[in-house]
Amino acid sequence: MSVLADIYTVPQEHLDFRETIRQIAQERIAPRAAEIDERAEYPHDLRRLLAEQDILGLPFEEQHGGTGTGTLMLNMAVEEIAKADASTALILMVQELGTLPIKLHGSEELRARFLPRCATGEWSPAFALSEAEAGSDPGGMITHARQEGDEWVINGSKAWISNAGIADFYCVFAVTDREAGHSHGITAFVVEAERPGFSVGKLEHKLGIRASPTGTLAFEDVRVPAANVIGTVNEGFKVAMSTLDRSRLGVAAQALGIAQGATDHAAAYARERRQFGRSINEFQAIQFKLADMETSCAAARELLYQACARVDREDPELGKYSAMAKLFCSDTAMAVTVEAVQILGGYGFVKEYPVERMMRDAKITQIYEGTNEIQRLVIARTRR
Repeated sequence: MSVLADIYTVPQEHLDFRETIRQIAQERIAPRAAEIDERAEYPHDLRRLLAEQDILGLPFEEQHGGTGTGTLMLNMAVEEIAKADASTALILMVQELGTLPIKLHGSEELRARFLPRCATGEWSPAFALSEAEAGSDPGGMITHARQEGDEWVINGSKAWISNAGIADFYCVFAVTDREAGHSHGITAFVVEAERPGFSVGKLEHKLGIRASPTGTLAFEDVRVPAANVIGTVNEGFKVAMSTLDRSRLGVAAQALGIAQGATDHAAAYARERRQFGRSINEFQAIQFKLADMETSCAAARELLYQACARVDREDPELGKYSAMAKLFCSDTAMAVTVEAVQILGGYGFVKEYPVERMMRDAKITQIYEGTNEIQRLVIARTRR
């Protein structure tokens, strides 16, 4: 691959839009972050704000009512929102995750039916792959579907689903050929929330991202038309993996936003906090922590933007780069937020300051959309 293939640029219009999003995030989202975290309350008002500002249109092409600005701009937006609040950033992330299966593999009819109403923010989607016994290993999937005439009948349950109870429809993966194995025996379906037999079970009480509901889904003889099949029957594993190759960049961007937000708060605190007659940012121990935090964020950003550029040009190595970006950014978020709490000392441990929330939010970025152990396997396999 030529050196030129590794180069990316950020267009001026992206930078201008990022500045607008940054202002919205700091002025409208950040003041709500502590409250919605404390209450574990989904911020419907902030979702409306993102829709009104065309931010929820970022994952979509112009033909479907979106901005058509690509993966890099989308994840620049996720980063800026996550600096203010990781839960609100997840609204935009799920807007991509829950529609990518349709965007990448759906029929023209499915795309026309669902994508424009998501681009305006009218509808919210969700992605339903994980189960209680099938997380990193989809081969353990129990949810199944059988064909009856022109319909499919789905039975089973899903777990750890973001947007549970909020979404208007779910991209659901079910076993349709038990003998074929998971790589050729799973099918993806669109299941609208109002379908008889579909229900939302318990919502989880979580360490972080508390304002984004995560819960279980139940399917009891849920019937969907054959037109709701995403892609080809029995090829749903490919639908899921191609989706995650792209959507895990949203996790990377969320993690980077958390890390940069924590770094900014720690630096501001260190300028103001005085000990022994001077600001603590004059002490080398604090200076070195902040230097390492800022360096880690800068390195993570370069890897993230590089991976986003590869997705936008459909680079064959996009899966490897998205795995590396997710791995590095999420590990950076965890390490940086721990240091931010340390810099703030006792104040870092109380909810009056946002870094304790950021540390709690950071942890999930090492787990969802493929644990970091799985990302290391993905990366290692490309070197065989």
